[in-house]
Amino acid sequence: MDDRNSQLAPNVYILDTAFYMPQLDRYRRIWLYLPPEYADTDRRFPVLYMHDGQNLFEEWAAFGEEWAVDETIDAMERKCMVVGIDNGGEHRLKEYKLHDCAEFGTGEGRPYLAFLTETLKPFIDRTYRTKPAREHTWIAGSSMGGLISYFAALLYPHIYGKAGIFSPSFWLQNDLQEQTHMLVQRTALTQQLYFYAGEKEGAQMAERVRSITQYLKQCTRLDVQEVYNPEGDHSEAAWRESFRDFYHWLWRRPERIVI
Repeated sequence: MDDRNSQLAPNVYILDTAFYMPQLDRYRRIWLYLPPEYADTDRRFPVLYMHDGQNLFEEWAAFGEEWAVDETIDAMERKCMVVGIDNGGEHRLKEYKLHDCAEFGTGEGRPYLAFLTETLKPFIDRTYRTKPAREHTWIAGSSMGGLISYFAALLYPHIYGKAGIFSPSFWLQNDLQEQTHMLVQRTALTQQLYFYAGEKEGAQMAERVRSITQYLKQCTRLDVQEVYNPEGDHSEAAWRESFRDFYHWLWRRPERIVI
């Protein structure tokens, strides 16, 4: 355990400063939030996996402002665990996109998602009292983290039952609708997707999100929630504000799914 745990809230931990990622042959800091009642009960809890772990819990670790994920969940009646995976700094752009491109280089999103799904999740499920089924396994992120959360949901629908896709960097994927169509057709599993975008983010953020959600809503097995903030910009502060609404949504039963 890292001695920085002494600087954290009582139920936020740094599991490892150098958790090995065999799919990428790298090491990464991993954070864990446990509900306050975890130590006093035998209950099992859902797990939310989140990217850019630096920004979730502590101001000293964040670039910009933290999301205050622990304080938000502490105040809620229903609780889940949260696993935060630090971004890889210089590797962030590559790890959070799937495809190669001339401007930004090799895409390492597939091995990164394989790490989350085949290495990290099994470790968390073995070590802690989780509810490992897909309906209790969720994933979320913002910007590039929103992009890779979107692809996590489409590539691993049998693992992630719900996804939070905040201000996704859809501009980076030129054939996004084609990729979406191909991946959506691969499974009959139901799934819930939460999209957030700020109208003041620029670069046609909200328009790109609307274009994709319009397509996704044609698929009756998908429950798509859209939130557009008229004053929202592209910042950690905006995503922190929207996280509370997303967290309430996580516990909502789907309304439009037809099997």
